[in-house]
Amino acid sequence: MRSLGRRDDTAQELMDSPDCDPAMLERTYEQFGRVNAVVSNGRAVYRRWIRPRLSATETRRVLDVGTGGADVPLALLRWARADGLRLEVTAIDPDPRSYEFASRRPPQPGLVLRRASSAELADAGERFAVVMSNHVLHHLDGRQLGGLLADSERLAAGGGIAVHGDIERSRWGYAGFALGTLPFTGNLLAGSYIRADGLTSIRRSHTAAELAASLPPGWRVRRGIPSRLEAVWGPDTRGPDA
Repeated sequence: MRSLGRRDDTAQELMDSPDCDPAMLERTYEQFGRVNAVVSNGRAVYRRWIRPRLSATETRRVLDVGTGGADVPLALLRWARADGLRLEVTAIDPDPRSYEFASRRPPQPGLVLRRASSAELADAGERFAVVMSNHVLHHLDGRQLGGLLADSERLAAGGGIAVHGDIERSRWGYAGFALGTLPFTGNLLAGSYIRADGLTSIRRSHTAAELAASLPPGWRVRRGIPSRLEAVWGPDTRGPDA
């Protein structure tokens, strides 16, 4: 717990290893939807940043960077359909393992899966109403973070916004995740990397002050619940109330 006073950017998540167990990795991807529903507060992200930029008559594009198993895009599409709004989500990830997993899901209207990086899309001149990611920032070193933010500005140019959500490192957050997942280690989370990598993720994540110090001009940090940080860029970065 004392180590949480400083970001541990040397800690490595097990699922990031190219030699990790394929069955455990598959199980981890399968569990992301349940876990993110609890810890990522995706519905608040949708209400605050995405829904106000959607239309009932014109399809708007959202980019999800580092999509993993694509559970976040699927949730966004489900909420947009329920609201009668037109949405297309391009979900990208350069990791062939996550792309393969996501590609095996049943086809969903509005979901575009691509094995690509944000730089590739930005270089191709792609544009999106919202550029977002979930639990990606803590994986990145300083150079990679700068690259993602620069790519996001290009991808959202012309009136779009970028919102990158991540964990806020804290002792309370670490203890809460450790205790909250403990009862499920032998059942729901068994055979996955969710608990071990979740705790490592918290150790690798930023505090609000650390993240703010890492951001270039034009970006700001917004706190969310539970133990969430958002790095935000673009016009009207306050967003409507959630």
